[in-house]
Amino acid sequence: MLGYYLDLAVRSLKRNKVLTALMIVTLALGIGASITTLTVLKLLSGDPLPGKSGQLFYARVDPNPLEGYVPGQTKPDSIMTYTDAMNLLHAHRATRQAAMALIDAKIDARQPNEHPYFADGVMTTSEFFALFNAPFQYGGGWTADDDEGRATLVVIAGFLNDKLFGGANSVGRIIRIDDRDFRIVGVLKHWAPQPRFYATDLGGRDYGDGDAVFMPLKTARSLDKGPQDTECFGPVTDLKDLETAPCEWLGFWVQLDDRAAVASYRAFLDGYARQQAALGRFKRSETSLLDLMSWLSDQQVVPNDAKLQTYLAFGFLLICIVNTVGLLLAKCLRRSREIGVRRALGATRRDIFAQFMVEAAIIGVAGGVLGLALAELGLWGVRHQPAEYAGLAHLDVQMFFFTFVVALVASLVAGLLPAWRACVVAPAPQLKAA
Repeated sequence: MLGYYLDLAVRSLKRNKVLTALMIVTLALGIGASITTLTVLKLLSGDPLPGKSGQLFYARVDPNPLEGYVPGQTKPDSIMTYTDAMNLLHAHRATRQAAMALIDAKIDARQPNEHPYFADGVMTTSEFFALFNAPFQYGGGWTADDDEGRATLVVIAGFLNDKLFGGANSVGRIIRIDDRDFRIVGVLKHWAPQPRFYATDLGGRDYGDGDAVFMPLKTARSLDKGPQDTECFGPVTDLKDLETAPCEWLGFWVQLDDRAAVASYRAFLDGYARQQAALGRFKRSETSLLDLMSWLSDQQVVPNDAKLQTYLAFGFLLICIVNTVGLLLAKCLRRSREIGVRRALGATRRDIFAQFMVEAAIIGVAGGVLGLALAELGLWGVRHQPAEYAGLAHLDVQMFFFTFVVALVASLVAGLLPAWRACVVAPAPQLKAA
């Protein structure tokens, strides 16, 4: 029976080629716009570490003075002092923990005729890689003893290894960073969480290819490497003394495996704040412990204009559906005599309804194909925008199939009213008019 309906639908659509083309283009425009903006929104708001994001938490305490403080309303700053980060790190109250800051790294090219270039880097502590499930292609990370010993070691990204060593195993080889020699202990596989959640509010970019170099925190500081972002709340004479200065510049992440561990760590943070207040260091008692996705929401990583564009695009799709309803109704009215003859020959209302819904589905599939092409064109335009996430705007398999789901749903919704209208056409008046 479905084959019969398909044959009738195709014949009907061929008889009204201009009207059919207009309906397909109308749906395709709405689908193309909505899928383009939805793909970008999905890219910006996706889970950067699926499967582990629920175990990762961003810890904050507040060493700032009382000026401007409103108890219960003022949130702690997003970064913390070196003293607080080291106190929390050495307390070992989480399964894993890591302190980090972003740096700029000047990398010497291996070829004599090539100029040095700058790359994004991270100075961090030893558990960074295990904490974030960063995969290694060669070697591994450094140890806590390397942290304390200020060892001149470095882990590099796979794309940097490809550029400098042609993708070969470079563990044990020397790389020159900021005019100093570092021994490579590990090479990461491709690892570039989108967004770069661990660097949010530490300066730098939220999207892109990821960081090129990772070095021990104390090693980087002993070589006078400064963080990209620093917030000071007291008089500072020399930023080289960031370890003791009243400045916040480190992010702090912990891994907590269950609810009991989360509750325990919250209590620990609150107790730490009270302890520091008793010592005279803290004037505020606020602390914060947000899981990864809540942290991204708190930092408003997804731009408001991206959400607005998505809402507007789906509003445009709704307008396109309404226009398609009008076109289908016009087509239905022009076929009243045909419907009357079919009813007189024994076709039931269910048969008529099914026939018109099959026609709507065919229009939806055709609109989905054209809409997919328009979405790819729209994403091509996004990739040529001066946005840091632009190069990541590609249609994945999930969105590919979702395009056709949207197309079918839109066309079937558009076909409901015309199909119902066709069902209630009385055959007798149409036969008399014929």
